[in-house]
Amino acid sequence: MSQTRPSRPHDYLFVNQGIGEFQTLEEVTEESWDRVFNVNAKGAFFTVQRLAPLMSEGGSIVFTTVSDDQIFPGLSAYSGVKEAVAAFAKVLAAELLPHEIRVNAIAPGFIITPTMGVAELTHEQRAEFIEQGNASTPMGRGGTVEEIAAAAWYLAVEATFTTGVELPVDGGFGQGIGE
Repeated sequence: MSQTRPSRPHDYLFVNQGIGEFQTLEEVTEESWDRVFNVNAKGAFFTVQRLAPLMSEGGSIVFTTVSDDQIFPGLSAYSGVKEAVAAFAKVLAAELLPHEIRVNAIAPGFIITPTMGVAELTHEQRAEFIEQGNASTPMGRGGTVEEIAAAAWYLAVEATFTTGVELPVDGGFGQGIGE
């Protein structure tokens, strides 16, 4: 006897927030720290707090974190806040389970975007950043926005027996492949 899932529509929320500022320990100010935490953690958490009660059973939330096991000098606030978002995903997976809402996260590595997540980069800095990112990614290239969207879609829509996971979408970056 096979069971079929209900065909009612589900709600999906992709919490894809992020700003980063390259600043060493000496350069970080309370203002820059607050800006990074307000967008990346506070924004993510309160978005979910407001929208989760409106979601249908069987819905799904996917957060964006960051590929782990890699250290980025100058990104202490960004790295710390993305770890906080990973923790939100795990805790909220447990809290929203009684409402039949799954919560997962994708952990991108080096992804080519218009600002590369750091809006103040010059054209030359951006080109250097891309070159370094491509060289440090085992697959030899940065990922695309479409590849991130496909992973988020998979966790939101297809992975119906998956909750509380953080899926690396990083070309092998955080797994130490090719080292």
